[in-house]
Order: sequence, then structure tokens, then C-alpha cells
Amino acid sequence: MLSDETKTALIVVRTYPVPVQSGIESSCTAAITDGGEWLRLFPVPWRLLPSDQRFRKYQWVEVKVTKATDDPRPESYKLRQDGIRILTDPLSSANEWQARKDVVYPMRDSSLCNLVRSRNLNSRPTLGFFRPGSIKRLRIQRLKPDWSDEELGMLRQTHLFIEQPKQQLEKIPCRFIYEFACDNEPECNRHNLMCTDWEMSESYRRWQAEYGDGWEEKFRQRYETEMITKNDTHFYVGTVSSHPANWIIIGLFYPPREGENILDSAMGVYLW
Repeated sequence: MLSDETKTALIVVRTYPVPVQSGIESSCTAAITDGGEWLRLFPVPWRLLPSDQRFRKYQWVEVKVTKATDDPRPESYKLRQDGIRILTDPLSSANEWQARKDVVYPMRDSSLCNLVRSRNLNSRPTLGFFRPGSIKRLRIQRLKPDWSDEELGMLRQTHLFIEQPKQQLEKIPCRFIYEFACDNEPECNRHNLMCTDWEMSESYRRWQAEYGDGWEEKFRQRYETEMITKNDTHFYVGTVSSHPANWIIIGLFYPPREGENILDSAMGVYLW
């Protein structure tokens, strides 16, 4: 039996939760350790955690983990849900973009194409971070608005040591897909990657409630126009456990470009 390890890491990714068989719901969470290594944590039923363990993005935490035995991805560790200790407040986006960059930029790869080549050769990495050469557009695919019976069954499971959330997880009835190309990759034939960033989904929920059918204009201004023209946009990406050759965008990193003003907090939903 594998023994527990204690790791100190900066949380950089939290995706919107999905129903899971092994619990009720779970969010993909990625971090960078103080030793400069990628760390994938699961399961993370973030909404079900005690309030003193609900870590936020860009917050240093200490976690007790064991190496995953049912997930071959080298960065994957199973989180002990009673083994989370929050060490710091989140690194502020308004004043400390540089503090974030100091941790995440050393992890930056040249392109998604290069990450794919590396994984295909060595089975790693399965997490990565890079700046796309150019973002062409954001595609929005409409999905069925309601959970399937199987998904509802997962969300309504009862567990001896897990308290049911006060509100059932809301389904996001859209799939958000970035179309982009890599720099310095002559054979890059453009990528289309789904983005599961929690902040993006929360923006949809907020603006759909506030603007009704007019939510998309606000959403595209924030996640398409500004990501292309205003921000120095980077993608956090990871492979899918059930389809190890497939990559998705699991988080966005978007400091202002040099010479631009810091983001106006009124433009979006910030959960850091």
C-alpha cells in the first residue's frame, strides 16, 4: 500500500465540476509544486469541502496525497480530502501578475504541438502550459440543457462521509472550444480544444441569469475579443484519462499585454 506524501503547491487550475461515479461531483485540479513539478489532484469535490479547505486559484496549499494507482498519468495523485491546509491568500491579479508569472512561466512549453510530440514519445507530460501562436475564434456548441438520468443518479448518490451539496450542480448547456494555431510549427494544422475552466462556466451562469438570451455578446467580448486582442493569453492543458491522446484546455492565464491596463474587474467573474 502506498504511503501518504505531503506536497506544497500553488493551485493554478480548477475546472467546472462534473458528475462522477466514485462520489457526487468532482473538479479537475492542477497545481505546481514548490519544486517546480506539475501535480494533478483528484478527486476534488470542491463544493463539498469544508469552508476552511476550499482553496482558490493561485493560493499556496499543503496537501496530503498518494500516487494514483488507477490513473497512469505521471502527474496524477489522489488527494486526501481531510489533508488540505491553506497556506496563503491568493496571489492578487490586480497587483501581483508578476508573482504568478514567477511560478508558471518556468513551466511554459513552446506549443501544444511540442507537448503532443513529447507525450507521444515518452507518455509525459500530460499537463502543460503555453502561449498559443494565434487564437482564431471561440466556438460555442449548444448541448442538451438537462443532465441525463445516469448523471442525475451520480449527483444524487448518498455517501456515508460526504454531505450532499445544498444545491444540485447546474449543467452548463454549452461547450466552449478555442480554435488556435501554434507558433513556429510549420505542420500545425490548427487545433480545436474544449475549455473546461471553472471561471468560464461561472461567467456563463452569471451572464445568462443577468442578460437572458443576450448573454453571448457579453461572453464573447470577454472570452473571445479580449483574449485575442487585449490579453497575453496562455492555456493550461491536460490529457483526458479515458482518452490519453486527447488534450483539453483546463484553464486560462491572461495577464494584460505589456502597456495595457490591468483588467477591469467589472468585466468578468473572478474566483481567485
